Amino acid sequence: MNILDTDEAVALTQERLAEEGGTMGDLLGHFRNRVSPILVGDPQWERVLECAGRHPITMGALPFGFELPLHERRPTADLGVSLTSGSRPAAFFLERARNDKTDETARALGRLLGQMDSDGSRLRGIVGRKVMLEYDIGSARDGESSLPGMFLRPGERPILGARGQADDVGLVVDALVSCVGWERNDAERKNALRAYLAQPEDTRLDSFGVFPARSRSIRLAIMGFRTRREICSWLEDAGWPGAIPVVDSVISRFRERANIVRSGANIDVRETGLGPTLGLTLIVKQRYTRDSRYWLDGLTDWEPFLEALRHEDLVVPEKLAALGEWVSKPTVLFAKSGRYVLLRGIHHIKLVVSGNRLRQAKAYVFMVLSAVSL
Repeated sequence: MNILDTDEAVALTQERLAEEGGTMGDLLGHFRNRVSPILVGDPQWERVLECAGRHPITMGALPFGFELPLHERRPTADLGVSLTSGSRPAAFFLERARNDKTDETARALGRLLGQMDSDGSRLRGIVGRKVMLEYDIGSARDGESSLPGMFLRPGERPILGARGQADDVGLVVDALVSCVGWERNDAERKNALRAYLAQPEDTRLDSFGVFPARSRSIRLAIMGFRTRREICSWLEDAGWPGAIPVVDSVISRFRERANIVRSGANIDVRETGLGPTLGLTLIVKQRYTRDSRYWLDGLTDWEPFLEALRHEDLVVPEKLAALGEWVSKPTVLFAKSGRYVLLRGIHHIKLVVSGNRLRQAKAYVFMVLSAVSL
């Protein structure tokens, strides 16, 4: 049995981690020697541990990891974790929401999990039971709230272009907006639907997100564009206000250096339209969420793309070299509750276009523990 095959495997790992006791901060503390100080420096690592310490150790049974800015010399990171409704971590946050009315994260999660757990939940029929959280740690600005970004992925009923699933889009948007306490905004919702309705066939709306600690917007990730012409046409039809020729140029030069099989775009939907910043995800390996080995990379899968990144002046070479060492073979670990397997890999790399040029490159890396043999 594989950790990524069944809910039972995840539940078993959570049960074993609960025997270990402690928090996600305690768990991450054991992995300091596996995270290069070039990617996350010691002061930043302490901030990561402080944030992780507010989460139960059982969250280590689902992927957790870091957003690493490859364009910054500062060795800093944001933290990502995930949980599912009906699980031990969900019960932890639901209890906290009941007992601590000041915990805004627990209260927001409680509202969202409540929508997922209701009988005949339409939301669960689209996105399943999983919620992903992203904490601005290295990227946080002074005075910003500690509320995490909250993300849902339509894994149960994929939202595909040209399939007339506007009602599904509206439902997921409404769920995220309401869970963080925002009032529904019809103009914002209309702009999200416009972006979806402009999607070409064979693309999918891969995730929805909100960042309550930032200026209000809905983050949409659209994946599966086959050509740069297709993605540029979609940006124009969706009303993106940025420089489309710059996007075309970035995709073109990466295609010359690596075998890009598909492309994706992250956009911010606002009341006034789409935001001017665009995140590009250029896929060198097609991933399918229902593949039992979805998270497992070959040791060399990312080498062509990392080599392509080396030609970009904005990327810090030392960080890129450290990133290349992140992907490793499954590693066996032993703890008081028994044997675990640790997986590490790169989930994706995002190129951020703003103004008239490529301004940022961010790597999203993960770790996950399994109490079950792979």
